[in-house]
Amino acid sequence: MNREQKKELIAELAGLFGSTTTVVVTHYKGLTVAELEDLRRQMRAAGASFRVTKNRITRLALAGTQFEGLADLFVGPTAIATSEDAVAAAKVSVEFAKKKDKLVVLGGSMEGKPLSVADVEALAKLPSLDELRARLIGMITTPATRVATVAQAPAAQLARVFNAYATKE
Repeated sequence: MNREQKKELIAELAGLFGSTTTVVVTHYKGLTVAELEDLRRQMRAAGASFRVTKNRITRLALAGTQFEGLADLFVGPTAIATSEDAVAAAKVSVEFAKKKDKLVVLGGSMEGKPLSVADVEALAKLPSLDELRARLIGMITTPATRVATVAQAPAAQLARVFNAYATKE
């Protein structure tokens, strides 16, 4: 890799770190290519990305970004999981690490705040942004549904009473 390619890669990674909210750093030693592709596919489905990185280039790209504190984690065979959704990268990384013990979560950062392994695992347990939106919409529409049911109940009861009188005679 020549200097120009390295500069382009550093600029690309710096742009990635500038546009993401969450970064999870992992060790992937011992995973097969098929397992890495499966992990990437799961990340894409969740709206995140997974990328094997060169440590020195990544440390250079981290300089001046909100994730600068992660530089110490880049030792050995590292990869990063990134997402704009605060939960997606952590959730997929932790779930995959539970299935495949060769993927080890080292830590991460969310909007510049460093996260330990325990913090990443706690973040993974939270519902995603889409799940929270669905819950909120459900809570908003539930009272309206109940009001409609209560409003219909007296009319339905009257109709049953009239029907009972009509069938009685």
